Amino acid sequence: MRLSTKGRYAVMAMADLARNGRAEAGDARAVSLAEIAARQEISLSYLEQLFARLRKAGLVLSVRGPGGGYRLARTPAETAVADIVLAVDEPIRAVRCAVQGTPRGCMAGGERCITHWLWEDLGAEIHAYLAAVSLEDVVMKRTGLRRRAAPVLTEGAAA
Repeated sequence: MRLSTKGRYAVMAMADLARNGRAEAGDARAVSLAEIAARQEISLSYLEQLFARLRKAGLVLSVRGPGGGYRLARTPAETAVADIVLAVDEPIRAVRCAVQGTPRGCMAGGERCITHWLWEDLGAEIHAYLAAVSLEDVVMKRTGLRRRAAPVLTEGAAA
């Protein structure tokens, strides 16, 4: 899967914004990128680049002036992790083909490799999972990431 630092950091910063974007009275408050950078140990200049893309995608609102910063444009429950990753130009895919969704494959003659469909399906599953997880889920730690995998039975093993 091609999910770089850009996508991971954008999700971290948005989760921080979701957690810290409320005043004690419960009202929305703007959070400065400097605050997020310090808490999440992310470069401020890198965050500025990411938040420009997040703002353009309509996921955050900028607030100017004293006490300025950023607020979520939607509630944490309405903001899917997949939307954040896609907003920073990170395609969620596992295939190595240059252009997903085209008949041209990654092999020298333009054919698709023998495992292409496996990786394409995995990419679709990853996207579906991230689309089903909201910022609220991440902040509340209810993403199902700690689910235990079912044991794999091998031939001759008792069920």
